[in-house]
Amino acid sequence: MSRPSPEIHPRFATPESLSDWLKPRLPSGSFASWGIEPGTKNVHNLWLEIFEGETSLTDSVRPVRTVNVVSLRVIRANGQVLVESHQELSDGSVRHRCLLLSEKMKPSETPEMAVTRAVREELGSVIRVEVENIGDVVRIVPGSYKRKVDEKNSMSYPGLPARYILHSFEVEVEGLPEDSEFCTEEEEEYEGRGDAGVANRAVSVKRHYWKWVSADSIES
Repeated sequence: MSRPSPEIHPRFATPESLSDWLKPRLPSGSFASWGIEPGTKNVHNLWLEIFEGETSLTDSVRPVRTVNVVSLRVIRANGQVLVESHQELSDGSVRHRCLLLSEKMKPSETPEMAVTRAVREELGSVIRVEVENIGDVVRIVPGSYKRKVDEKNSMSYPGLPARYILHSFEVEVEGLPEDSEFCTEEEEEYEGRGDAGVANRAVSVKRHYWKWVSADSIES
């Protein structure tokens, strides 16, 4: 029986060194589409994820990107669920999502800590309640936590298999817009992360577009 490939947390000095490491390990042509094909990210994004400890890679012929993610089923009184319909990226492209609010976890975070940060970063600008701590308007529904592993090809990095460890919660957030659709702006997605020159070359999200949908239109 073969042993699983060991996970590594490489601290590549530059995105270029990461690029050199990845190219012979990925299918021909797939790496070249990163940041070129609409909706994809580039090697600078992946380097920043590794630098921040949000992503690990397996040291194998074809690496696997492993990410811990919180996924939030934000509900409101009438039973509707909030989804992110699409994103507007810094390169002018649009990435269609139709997904629940999700956020990559930081290395030192518990899932519950990541819930609060995700709401603050993604929705904090439109919450219409004056509070000192965003956690005061976020309520995790008791017993709603679920954990599962989802393995599939990464949409952001074509050709790179991904292993998502999903930490799912159902939450209620006080003060969100009642409008059926609304938008939030990302101030500086990579501000203060890694090297400023690298962050400037990464593909970032400029705007998030949200809508309330019926609960039965969302997978459990």
